[in-house]
Amino acid sequence: MKREAFKMYLKPGCEAEYEKRHNEIWPELKKLLSDNGIYDYSIFWDKETNILFACQKVRGEESSQDMGTNPIVQKWWDYMADIMDTNPDNSPVSIPLQEVFRME
Repeated sequence: MKREAFKMYLKPGCEAEYEKRHNEIWPELKKLLSDNGIYDYSIFWDKETNILFACQKVRGEESSQDMGTNPIVQKWWDYMADIMDTNPDNSPVSIPLQEVFRME
């Protein structure tokens, strides 16, 4: 098991819509993530900066950030592109974070 963390950027004024869309996450996306070993996945929102902080546990080698060729993931990116900072392919601008401390 490994843990991955990254940050993304939410467009101002889109907080409620972001939360709504994730509360209604597509079953096929949730299944895809789960089937690929991604679990205990959380996203936190910093109100002051509109930065989203995501962390997930992964069984195996591929995190959600490595699934960009999957059509379900691409469709989700397209769906979320209007409320997040994105790259030209509509993937969210995502910056990996290095773990510097852990307490169990």
